[in-house]
Amino acid sequence: MKKDINFHPVTGVKLAIARELVDGQEEWAVYMINLNMIELHTVMITSKGYGLIDGEQRKTSVLRHMIQEVGSQSIAKIEPIDPAVFTLNNEFWLSYYILDQIFDKKFIFTEGSMDPSNIRMIPELGLEGVLHG
Repeated sequence: MKKDINFHPVTGVKLAIARELVDGQEEWAVYMINLNMIELHTVMITSKGYGLIDGEQRKTSVLRHMIQEVGSQSIAKIEPIDPAVFTLNNEFWLSYYILDQIFDKKFIFTEGSMDPSNIRMIPELGLEGVLHG
């Protein structure tokens, strides 16, 4: 059972939603940033969006990703994201191993967090977006 697993607190890992220009088009994506001096193994990410659009409760599909290894002090692109879901809460549940220990954290980009006033340069990516630590 999940309650029997000893999850350790996540440190040195951040998520970002950032934009880049690809062939003149603005594209948004979700990135994982590993600031640790050790690689992360068996990285599992689930993502979903939920909230209100025009007064109606909406939910996106749940997406699941697995990355075998994210090197020390490196980044991994998780998934593209459509700006149409920025009006929702976008939740990313991240689990990974360091050696034989499991780490687990939920990152939520809340409704409105992708407002243009919150967009900053993210040095680790060299892109503009919103960083969640």
